[in-house]
Amino acid sequence: MIKQFDYALITPARNEEAYIGKTIQSIISQTIVPKKWIIVSDGSTDRTEEIVKKYASVYNFIHMVKTNADADRNFSSKVKAIKTGVEKLNNTKYQFIGNLDADISFEPHYYESIIKKFHQNDKLGIAGGIINDMVDVENIRRLVSTSWSVSGGIQLFRRQCYDDIGGHFPLKRGGEDAIAEVMARMHGWEVKTYPDIKVLHHRRTGTAQENILLSKFNLGLRDYSIGYHPLFEVSRCMWRMMEKPYILGSSLRICGFIWAFLQREKRALPGDIIRYLRREQLKRLSSTFSNGIN
Repeated sequence: MIKQFDYALITPARNEEAYIGKTIQSIISQTIVPKKWIIVSDGSTDRTEEIVKKYASVYNFIHMVKTNADADRNFSSKVKAIKTGVEKLNNTKYQFIGNLDADISFEPHYYESIIKKFHQNDKLGIAGGIINDMVDVENIRRLVSTSWSVSGGIQLFRRQCYDDIGGHFPLKRGGEDAIAEVMARMHGWEVKTYPDIKVLHHRRTGTAQENILLSKFNLGLRDYSIGYHPLFEVSRCMWRMMEKPYILGSSLRICGFIWAFLQREKRALPGDIIRYLRREQLKRLSSTFSNGIN
């Protein structure tokens, strides 16, 4: 019998020896631990697997799966790792399934609190807390967030929602978390972040594999590939002009978007998803301008 708080977690991990211990400590300290937690070592070459094995030998809900790293590694590698983890849940009964990055920590009541939100709202499909970046030992930076979007590293899905959307879309340039939310709303589900439930991210967002300037350009490439409306892209970049690196970051993002357009890069998503995404974006733009006028 499936219990009302039964959940499963998937963690793709590659060379996370510096942080994964904090993540594991957070999970084993939860007031309600997961039925099963699949940690997928995606070609790790450091002590990640050694650390996971140590905990798995003590906690029987922790399971490690090893995969070989793709020769042409990109953002879709994360989705492949998630799918590998989901396949290992075939005989597990659960109501909720979550992605959990290997550099996250939170309070012991985190998952109990989030699951209670699902029980309070039958239409809630994806939920999570608010991400706070650990800038350094003494400084924590709260990420800019909206109530209708959940950071990918902590997305918890109602299982029916996850099944409805068919899991994550493998996207070479990234954006799989945002597109999962779009597809959830297409199926009538709600997506919500709860700012009163805090999460600590130990690696500053956007610093895992590339420098900040290149990451901004690549965000523009990604936005074009998944079908962002040009008006939304320009408006968003203008809005974020005063985020570091000031002006330059937004300019590079626009350049990436234009470059992909000039190269006639193929869209990574089906037309129906892109049309729905653009309708949402134009609706938000309209709402923003209307609120500004009023």
